[in-house]
Amino acid sequence: MSKELDKLQPTALWKYFQEICKIPRPSKKEEKIAAYLVAFGEKHGLETIVDEIGNILIRKPATSGMESLKSVVLQSHIDMVCEKNSDTLHDFDTDPIQPFIDGEWVKARGTTLGADDGIGVAAQLALLEANDIAHGPIECLFTVDEETGLTGAFGLKPDLLKSSILLNLDSEDEGEIFIGCAGGKDTVITMNYSKVPVGANMLGYVTKVSGLKGGHSGDDINKGLGNANKILNRLLWEANRRFELRLTNIDGGNLRNAIAREATAMVIVPKRFSADFEKFAKDYNVTVRKEFKTTEPGLNVQFKSADLPDFMFDAATQERLINALYACPHGVIAMSADIPNFVETSTNLASVKTYENRIEITTSQRSSVESAKDDIGNMVVAVFNLAGGKAVHTDGYPGWTPDPNSAVLDISKIAYQKLFNTKPKVLAIHAGLECGLIGEKYPQMDMISYGPTIKGAHSPDERLKIDTVQKFWDLTLEILQHIPKEGIA
Repeated sequence: MSKELDKLQPTALWKYFQEICKIPRPSKKEEKIAAYLVAFGEKHGLETIVDEIGNILIRKPATSGMESLKSVVLQSHIDMVCEKNSDTLHDFDTDPIQPFIDGEWVKARGTTLGADDGIGVAAQLALLEANDIAHGPIECLFTVDEETGLTGAFGLKPDLLKSSILLNLDSEDEGEIFIGCAGGKDTVITMNYSKVPVGANMLGYVTKVSGLKGGHSGDDINKGLGNANKILNRLLWEANRRFELRLTNIDGGNLRNAIAREATAMVIVPKRFSADFEKFAKDYNVTVRKEFKTTEPGLNVQFKSADLPDFMFDAATQERLINALYACPHGVIAMSADIPNFVETSTNLASVKTYENRIEITTSQRSSVESAKDDIGNMVVAVFNLAGGKAVHTDGYPGWTPDPNSAVLDISKIAYQKLFNTKPKVLAIHAGLECGLIGEKYPQMDMISYGPTIKGAHSPDERLKIDTVQKFWDLTLEILQHIPKEGIA
């Protein structure tokens, strides 16, 4: 771990963040971090519960004189998005994250940092350990598999929590307090293909789109970022028309909730078109770099010669696939008519993967309007139905309806103004938060979400702004100081 981080404040929070970075915690593989949390609770003599789905709840009694306050649950998720640069050697199942300081930010070497939501977990542990912080009864809820299915929140039982106030520690813009979020679902498409022998007089190429920023498919969808799947398929579609290009493999993007940063395709071109194809690919790189010069300065489209593969996709499937990928919507579909500058509905062409005899396309849809979420999901299905694909929807998750009259929101606004002499912004977020699902199980729960500033989440560019961590911690303690007594609204 980085000794640099030992000097950061608040000391206890950063100590636990570094501890968390040592522990592998991919989504659906949270056994090691779960064991760490259980051992922590037992070591400190705190009531520790592991529910049927794997969520962990640790309760801490009120400090002296604060016993009459309402109980508060602080909530974060223990899994992290596992993305790395293609030239980084890292096994997320075994290797620790390597954080370091770069100016005013903490980053990781070649991988996602896991501040989403490791910094929330660290704050909870620092609070649970502390013996010099006054607070009423608190519960710390650590949920599993937030990033790839919200499994922990889905499986949460309606009788586990005793609290009536929830502080979700999973937002990524300091100075902003969130009181609502979009709902979402995934649409996954399968297209079968036949293997066709490669003919004579053909040349093979590997084409690759790289250097994109990637980012969160909710929080970053309106920033004009490039999608590697769309950029690569645009090249394939045009080269298919001009140069009789044939496709043998395509691999783009990884996670449903991340904008695709890289995409690669193995293609075959008749020798008579090789010079023209190479010139076209070079010119295409220049063209798209100009288009994305502001938002994606690192974008690069490359090609290199490769050995001929043993087979290629049958022509009919290839034609349907590249047309469907071109037609598949991606990005912002609608802005909110009620909330200024707020994305209402979006969709993300997240990944395209080649397997034995099939191609799998994963997309994700988000909206703060349930019917609009269904509508854009159906639009994606319709595109791939025309192409002969088989599409299925996941069950999805609900949005969180804003409550501008929330009592804990009032407390947090007053606390923020007192601490920092300015008003926080009160917003809804286009990304999904577990609050929507928790609110379904606990309809009377009064909830807000906030956190320090994290940029580039879900990509190796993820970075945590150092000075906002102290503000995040101070705000949490100030809110806990002003929780009302039981029986007082």
